[in-house]
Amino acid sequence: MQFNEGAELDTSQVSDQRGSGGRVAGVGGGLGVVGLIIYFLFQQFTGIQLPAGGLEGLGNNTQVESGQLLDKCKTGADANRDDDCRVLATINSIQAFWTDQFARSGNTYQVTKTNFFRNSVNTRCGNATSAVGPFYCPADSQVYIDLDFFNELRTKFGATGGPFVEAYVLAHEYGHHVQNLLGTSDRVGRETGPTSGSVRLELQADCYAGAWGKAATTVPSANGQPLISNITQEDVDAALDAAARIGDDFIQSELGGGRVDTTKFSHGSSEQRKKWFTTGLQTGDPARCNTFDTNNLG
Repeated sequence: MQFNEGAELDTSQVSDQRGSGGRVAGVGGGLGVVGLIIYFLFQQFTGIQLPAGGLEGLGNNTQVESGQLLDKCKTGADANRDDDCRVLATINSIQAFWTDQFARSGNTYQVTKTNFFRNSVNTRCGNATSAVGPFYCPADSQVYIDLDFFNELRTKFGATGGPFVEAYVLAHEYGHHVQNLLGTSDRVGRETGPTSGSVRLELQADCYAGAWGKAATTVPSANGQPLISNITQEDVDAALDAAARIGDDFIQSELGGGRVDTTKFSHGSSEQRKKWFTTGLQTGDPARCNTFDTNNLG
């Protein structure tokens, strides 16, 4: 995946909290590797809720200036050479896509921030550590990510990795923001299982991510130039590989003890995640992502 070198970047869509030095939050503390994996299984890529233990003592994060990003991330050329700028440019593209999609239906998309953090973070949903992976908090309508997660996706989950994998992860989280704006998240309870609302919500977010991917090379920056100039089949294959490795069945069988229990599915199987990401990627139409009114989730 390559960025148009002349495209302008908007740093206001990211808050860099990696220098805030916040205290380590209580969730995930003392868990071994298996515990973290099980925790990850139910929390990764959600946006429904954070652990009950993290919902006490809510506080505001210490916001730090994103001056470094402002100084170094100005154009697509910066995104091609710098990891932080690449993530920023991807976020710009995703939100420009949804701004256009909402406008087409006569609605207004609410641009929101992604918060970069390290180790732990306080949100209006509660406290969280890096163990939760990237997540969306409906209470403050913001995305949170420890960028080290992308390394863990390769080292712990065996994913190929790469810029479009990162883009898939981010687009999925912004899919949860769209669901929150549209009220779709309200249709989901705390149940689990292969046809549960939680699974349907996650698969729809995968499909939304694919819909953005279809349009990514045409989404403009502030100066009208497309932000992304090229996405290859190799990029797509890497994203599909990542989707498969965060399926409930893969995590349970390969990382969680070997036994697959479909009653505990909360995100969808590997094949389902690949199917719905592909549906969005092939059609580019968010309307084709209605996982809630189908009996065929894959």
